[in-house]
Amino acid sequence: MVLQDTANWPATFGLGRPATQAEIAKLDIDVRPDGKGLPPGAGDAITGKTIYMAKCAACHGTGAEPMDVKLPGPALMNDSAGADRNKLKTIGNYWPYATTIFDYVRRTMPYNAPGTLTDNEVYSLTAYILHASNIITAQTVMNAASLPKVTMPAKKLFVPDNRHAGPEVR
Repeated sequence: MVLQDTANWPATFGLGRPATQAEIAKLDIDVRPDGKGLPPGAGDAITGKTIYMAKCAACHGTGAEPMDVKLPGPALMNDSAGADRNKLKTIGNYWPYATTIFDYVRRTMPYNAPGTLTDNEVYSLTAYILHASNIITAQTVMNAASLPKVTMPAKKLFVPDNRHAGPEVR
């Protein structure tokens, strides 16, 4: 159906050009919950902590801040929240898939230079965040094979949307 106000538009406005396959591949970096899309590389929490303190802690904190401290970015870990730890939604107690950490960090961080981290840095940061959230050990190596196998504590709290042509969610 053509809307009346767009009926006389040209097929092209003569702006831009078709994207090349290389340009598309550079942007097609999403990672699914099952790990499809994870690149080669690896990292561990010990390396990740060094990267985190240099590139992430200024915005996201170290996890030791009291809950009432305002950070420029959301807290990622909440070790010092004590009895209130579940009130603060962080990666360790709210995110359902570990692969989402990799995907999000890879595409959007650091805030001042998104997409500049190497895949090994992102694996290391992911390992550090998972370790700081008491989900994996410091020695666990994160890579395309191990990351999808991490079971997040909050996974059971999410209900899949399995609607079939209607508003019902079971």
